[in-house]
Amino acid sequence: MITRKTLLAGFVAAPLAAALGIGPVPAQAAGKSVTFAYQDMTTPIRVLMESGELEKRTGYTVKWVKFGGGGDVIRAMASGNVDIGEAGSSPIATAASQGLPIKLFWILDDIGDAEQLVARKGTGIVSVKDLKGKTVGVPFVSTAHYQLMFALQEAGLSAKDVRVLNMRPPEIAAAWERGDIDAAFIWAPVLTAAKKSGTVIASAGDFARKGKATFDGIVATNAALEAHRDFLITFVRLLAAADADYAKGGAAWTEASPQVAAIAKWTGAAPAEVPAALSAYRFPTLAEQASPRWLGGGAADALKSTAEFLKAQGRVPDLAPDYGAFVTTDLVDAAIKP
Repeated sequence: MITRKTLLAGFVAAPLAAALGIGPVPAQAAGKSVTFAYQDMTTPIRVLMESGELEKRTGYTVKWVKFGGGGDVIRAMASGNVDIGEAGSSPIATAASQGLPIKLFWILDDIGDAEQLVARKGTGIVSVKDLKGKTVGVPFVSTAHYQLMFALQEAGLSAKDVRVLNMRPPEIAAAWERGDIDAAFIWAPVLTAAKKSGTVIASAGDFARKGKATFDGIVATNAALEAHRDFLITFVRLLAAADADYAKGGAAWTEASPQVAAIAKWTGAAPAEVPAALSAYRFPTLAEQASPRWLGGGAADALKSTAEFLKAQGRVPDLAPDYGAFVTTDLVDAAIKP
């Protein structure tokens, strides 16, 4: 948990505060807290986390806890240890298929080409078919895992043809450095490092164009949605402000900027690598969040499609009757209101 404020927080808080004009901290929020599970994706939310603006505007204590993958986040939420968390569409689809009491309320990013299958140079791997007999590292139940399994299926390979290892991002980084794996399907900052001695074979964006789009989202337990609704509405407004700040002035988010320094601090990425990693994602605006493309229908369709594929692969035993029940526009709709 990180709670101390730094000088950096002062630099990154100003744009968010200016964008909102939210009133004083409500007295009734004093003493309340939530636990938020985050990962190492390089996205504008890290600037919000560094600023302390969420805590300032709500009066809450936010316990920011880093996790190695979305599957771990979902398990922590199921156990009651986490109220809100970041997870990819694949682990969210898995959670919904299991009937866990959670809801997706924010699209953190449209993954696009931010996740890639990269093969080590010298392995002879130049296409997905060449993975036969090779060792591939990927975080299980992640969006990258979903895309990898789809890629293998398209290439006429099964999990038996390829040694697929369940590895969290730091474990992939270490295994890549040692030469223990031939390829990995992963995101930055590990992806950035792997590409220095590897070749990109496929991107998540390639499969998105074939109807297998993936995204990262923020989910909350149903209990947290009920108990902390006002907090979450403010959170959504601040998330939108952070994304808007990047959309408007992203060119200034350079290696030396406070925004990039904040992202590097929370993710462990090298500052020089953050701008390129950011540019690989797309961040839906507040209005787009509520649209049919995302929370207004498209996200539920994507979860259903993902779950159907996972079931065919034997990754989930059953499908949920309605994936729309695990998506809500309530907080975004409230945040849009003046």
